[in-house]
Amino acid sequence: MKNGSACSEYKLFCGNACPELAAEIAQKMGKRLGKSEVTTFSDGEISVNIYETVRGRDVFIIQSTCYPTNENLMELLIMIDAMKRASAGRINAVVPYYGYGRQDRKAKARDPITAKLVADLITAAGADRVVTMDLHASQIQGYFNIPVDHLLGMPILMNYFKKKKLPDLVVVSPDHGSVTRARAMSIPLGAPIAIVDKRRQKANESEVMNVIGEIEGKTCLLVDDMVDTAGSITHAANAIAELGAKEVYACATHGILSGKALSHIEKSSIREMVFLNTVPLSDAAKKVSRIKVLSVAGIFAEAMLNIHTDDSVSKIFEIAGNGKAGK
Repeated sequence: MKNGSACSEYKLFCGNACPELAAEIAQKMGKRLGKSEVTTFSDGEISVNIYETVRGRDVFIIQSTCYPTNENLMELLIMIDAMKRASAGRINAVVPYYGYGRQDRKAKARDPITAKLVADLITAAGADRVVTMDLHASQIQGYFNIPVDHLLGMPILMNYFKKKKLPDLVVVSPDHGSVTRARAMSIPLGAPIAIVDKRRQKANESEVMNVIGEIEGKTCLLVDDMVDTAGSITHAANAIAELGAKEVYACATHGILSGKALSHIEKSSIREMVFLNTVPLSDAAKKVSRIKVLSVAGIFAEAMLNIHTDDSVSKIFEIAGNGKAGK
């Protein structure tokens, strides 16, 4: 039973990765989260218990594969398997942040393509559909042999900065890989773009080399899809500040914030760093005054309702662009 009309009811469940976001999504959908429990045995094995029937229902499992990445991924896989064996009608894996997304190609000989491996695992576990947001590379959608709804978080960030009406705004890409993202942000904001040309020495480290574009005396907005150790984006912020930028803001969909990320942000030239809540912030991160978090619950809730009713999901992108989604 795989068509939406046959699944007259739907249920929402979540693992331990992002319970606050899951609860907010459920509230916006007018539902409660299903009764379930995800625990760990003393040897580290994950145990999943589902305490209500899912037979014939549309099931949405909300679980980001953020830190601890492997544990959260295994929780997702085991929950999918539990739903499959309980005869759920359709199993939808809602993964706001898709871990291992950066390992999407062979950069050198003998590299794994782990983003593809994770896609295979989710499919093999029994998922019928994946709902995610701002993949590190859009082609990851093609790694799945099941439908993928790739939601866009950038319109939520764009609407936030549009309301701020920052003067003399320039949208800045912190590297060549984010140019498309920066251009998409700049067009509705009516701002030119600039590019930070950097040379990466090794993973999680970078050296700023040059800035392409006019940023002197301007308000600059750095745009990226994720911030991990925050080395790249803070190096870029400091570089453009040294070159005469008046103020520096930054935004990204996924605030991973590992290692010395908070220290890097606090010591940087960034006035405000804005994230979406696809990854829950640590208690320490919540105390950093220049970090602001916007919610994606609205856009996920609408997408999930449309999936359940077999309505269009792509129209949500148009609504988001008009500033009506993600509130």
